[in-house]
Amino acid sequence: MSVARVACRALVGLHAPLVHVEVSLASGLPAFCIVGLPATVVKESKERVRAALLNSRFEFPAGRITVNLAPADLPKEGGRFDLPIALGILIASGQIRPRGARGGGGCETREFYGELGLTGELKPVRGLLLAAAHAQQQGHELVVPRANAAEACVVAPERVRAAGHLLEVCGHLSGAAPLPACASPRGAENRDAPSARGAPLDLADVRGQLMPKRALVIAAAGGHSLLMIGPPGSGKSMLAQRLPGLLPPLTRSEALEVAAIAAVSAAGFTPGQLGQRPFRAPHHTASSAALVGGGARARPGEISLAHHGVLFLDELPEFERAVLEALREPLETGIVAVSRAALQSEYPAAFQLIAAMNPCPCGRLGDPAGECRCTPAEVRRYRGRISGPLLDRLDMHVEVPRVTAADFDAAAGGGESTAAAATRVALARGVQLERQGRCNARLTDLEVQRWCAADAAGRHLLEETMRRRGLSGRARARLLRLARTIADLEGATGIGAGHIAGAVMLRCMDASVAPARAAGAG
Repeated sequence: MSVARVACRALVGLHAPLVHVEVSLASGLPAFCIVGLPATVVKESKERVRAALLNSRFEFPAGRITVNLAPADLPKEGGRFDLPIALGILIASGQIRPRGARGGGGCETREFYGELGLTGELKPVRGLLLAAAHAQQQGHELVVPRANAAEACVVAPERVRAAGHLLEVCGHLSGAAPLPACASPRGAENRDAPSARGAPLDLADVRGQLMPKRALVIAAAGGHSLLMIGPPGSGKSMLAQRLPGLLPPLTRSEALEVAAIAAVSAAGFTPGQLGQRPFRAPHHTASSAALVGGGARARPGEISLAHHGVLFLDELPEFERAVLEALREPLETGIVAVSRAALQSEYPAAFQLIAAMNPCPCGRLGDPAGECRCTPAEVRRYRGRISGPLLDRLDMHVEVPRVTAADFDAAAGGGESTAAAATRVALARGVQLERQGRCNARLTDLEVQRWCAADAAGRHLLEETMRRRGLSGRARARLLRLARTIADLEGATGIGAGHIAGAVMLRCMDASVAPARAAGAG
């Protein structure tokens, strides 16, 4: 009996635990058995490995072949285990002899990934960026399919070896034809520069809408959420699409976090995405699992794919109530836990929520260009689809009126550009990071008391507003965070009554909810 062991990694959420592919050859009736909680696609690797070995002019051993994927209680899925299984069979049968590995040829310092074609070619697999990051920490060498080389080189360029065929891997393992280290993708070190992200959409292209533009700049400066209410065609989507251009470039660590989440998603990660702020805009028919995350393997949803970026929900009241309510906890914590019967995964979800909605079912309420025929009860039911707890968690809600033809022509070529607004946003963000180490929207309650204290006039105005509008303690804290951001944009060290008033003006839904609360109390 002979045994060989080859290293690889599984993919569980945002973790890549080490898996040892142990291959045992024994005498007996011909059999090929894979154990260690393999998924169906892993079990099917038996036929791919058999055909790849024979078509690569190797002998397929007669007798009993047992493949153990250790640890046995860790679920294994994907075609990434094809190459380690094939190499384990070749090593155990003595057809290749590894060189440069510890443990008597066990390859503990090398990791192998790749799905095998029937002729022995290596096909790409999903999620290698996470495996490369973990291997980099342990100082392991990676052998990956050539199509995955650019992804793996994002985090570990000096340790990645790329191959296109099983024979190339065998030549490298035996020392006959070592594979060279992969070079870093050209320009990877500058991917977080604004020029690498492409020209952002210009804020000056949005005509008029001075108040919504101001709210958008405040949202970018403090990381705040924003709800825009206005008739169709008033520019809500245009405003939302320009928010990523106002945000500062991602840091290297933030870019790698975003890339890791994309790598484990169904769409995967491409190196050209590195350094780009995510902008996710799911359709209003999206399910809770699509938005929050889920599936049999608990994959990340839209809110995690928007980590360090923007989640834009257009036609907010048209989303299912359960879908919207699922946003409440991630908006507070910046983390979402996806639990299944056999698997629990935790994903980061520090996103900026930008939402848009019509003022009524027909969209013409308050629009001079159209006549609204919705009854007050229909308007209340339509707006009531957004619950009070969710509305409490939205920092700003502003009206976006329709721009008239005269205002549209007068505003042509005017307004603040994205570059100018982004400079102001970067200065305000720098002040926040130096003062408290995070943006204002992420301040805890204790930090709000420390960094967002208003003067006497500001406190009086805030308490009066809370009394008249019946605001909750959560809304009060959000008003203070908002006022702190307004003060940072103006370069003020303290929060005055003017900053509190500016924050109150950016929460128009509070004024409409207050009469309903008073009527209910009466």
